[in-house]
Amino acid sequence: MRFTRPTRPTRLVDDFVVVTGGPGSGKTTLIDALEASGLARTQEAGRAVIQEQLAAGGRALPWTDRESFAELMLERELRSHREAADLGPGPVIFDRGVPDLVGYLRLEGLPLPAHMDAAARELRYHRRVFIAPPWPEIYAQDAERKQTFEVAVATYEAMAEVYPRYGYELVPLPLVPVAERVAFVRSCLGVGSSA
Repeated sequence: MRFTRPTRPTRLVDDFVVVTGGPGSGKTTLIDALEASGLARTQEAGRAVIQEQLAAGGRALPWTDRESFAELMLERELRSHREAADLGPGPVIFDRGVPDLVGYLRLEGLPLPAHMDAAARELRYHRRVFIAPPWPEIYAQDAERKQTFEVAVATYEAMAEVYPRYGYELVPLPLVPVAERVAFVRSCLGVGSSA
């Protein structure tokens, strides 16, 4: 797959706010709450791909075919980036971003294809990226999240290494209840209290 830069004008990338981190760290719960507070959001590519592949009997799964899984995640991330340009004014919260794919490949010991590196360099987000630290008290596995807590920690560490390499500043999320996390993110974004 070859990455090509979008040709149509898009909204300012300062509106595209990534929340990343290891699995089971409260990331998606926070994003759901930010959406409930009135902010637009995207869906996590990895979870969506797993659900689709399981439903279709596909093999592009992280425990079966990691390279194909990564390619399908890239397709979804590119689509999310494109579709976010059409959402209303204000921040759009991304449940992970393209650099997460680079971290995933690094974590899995897989080579980084040139088109994924190009996508991570060219498709930009707000310079400040929120990162959810490992949180053992809330970590739980489910049908799509099969990783151990140790893998969740390693995933967090991979993201903490990759995002700064692409020029992003990491903002750790506090280990506090979701309402306080929402207030923290909204304050950092300068969008005030919940709607």
